[in-house]
Amino acid sequence: QVQLQESGGGSVQAGGSLEISCNASGPDFSGDGYCMGWFRQVPGKPKENVAGVLGLGATTSGDSVKGRFTISKDHATNTVHLLMNSLKPEDTALYYCAYRRPERYGPCSLWGRYQDMHFWGQGTEVHVSS
Repeated sequence: QVQLQESGGGSVQAGGSLEISCNASGPDFSGDGYCMGWFRQVPGKPKENVAGVLGLGATTSGDSVKGRFTISKDHATNTVHLLMNSLKPEDTALYYCAYRRPERYGPCSLWGRYQDMHFWGQGTEVHVSS
């Protein structure tokens, strides 16, 4: 089992910024080569990819947040941070931290579909008012 502890989130006006963070721990935590990042969900829709850090450190993000959101990883604390700038009302959602184990043949290299994630956090709410 991998525990994902999320922090941050809250309410902000459009154009503002917020940062959310997620710390990984637990007996199944690989310590290296994993993928970790964020999905978001609004009622009635499936989880949408926001951004992730792949096993070798590359980052990837969804089209709707490119240029506005930045994901980073603190290796010393096993924490990923998502800095969200220029927030829009349509960014309002429940943001979930997600973790994918390393691949059988090497570091995790797959990010983008919620079905491919192995562990989830409980979610942190982000609300952007117009």
